[in-house]
Amino acid sequence: MGTTLQAGNEALYEAAFRTGDYAEAKSTFQRLLEQARESGDRALEAAALDRLGMLAHFRALDSVGSSGPAPSESAPSGPSGSSASPAPAGFGAEQELFERALAIRRELEDSAGVAESLFGLGLVHQVFRNDWQTAMPLYREALDLAEHHGDLLLRSEVHRHIGFYYTASDLQSDQALHHLRISHDLRTELADPRWIPGGTVALGLAEIADGLRDQGLAHIREALQQARDANLTPQRIAWIEDFLRDAEATR
Repeated sequence: MGTTLQAGNEALYEAAFRTGDYAEAKSTFQRLLEQARESGDRALEAAALDRLGMLAHFRALDSVGSSGPAPSESAPSGPSGSSASPAPAGFGAEQELFERALAIRRELEDSAGVAESLFGLGLVHQVFRNDWQTAMPLYREALDLAEHHGDLLLRSEVHRHIGFYYTASDLQSDQALHHLRISHDLRTELADPRWIPGGTVALGLAEIADGLRDQGLAHIREALQQARDANLTPQRIAWIEDFLRDAEATR
């Protein structure tokens, strides 16, 4: 089942970053969910629910992408809400999937799984509700668990979103830079070219906010080239182009 779950994740990320076609990922996760319930495999059931939640999240970001950058994978979205994405219809279903997965994983005392589902639930509150008061405790608990039990991607993602919080929280640009640098380094270690550009552009924006303008601009330009080399969607490339244009225009 682990191989099938991994294949579903690969299909999910390929859809989110390159093709926009989620059919294969959705059918894989739904099939795993059915198999898990038939066999009574609670761990697999939770994993499938969580992955269906993340699939719903990526699709929701795609549906609102024309109105601005996707906070989950491109732009820092701090407590001011300046980069918050408008909530798509039906995003409550995404929340329910993460909550169901989290409940099972807590019951099973699956630390890595709990961290993953806490992060997903944090995304719901941060990205579409702009409710950092609810999201941050979820992210902090996720980070505590992920640092000991999570994989490179999960650790990178949690550091990333905590960094986004500090981007606009009491001008704590040093804390933002700290977390976004860790996130970027973990993505580099992961070595998946689809995930690296988002880490590089976020690091560049944090560096500019912390007064390291030349270094930050260099990272945003690097991120743009990385996105093109990785054949990311035109929408994702356009987001980085927008960040670069705005950064170059700001003195």
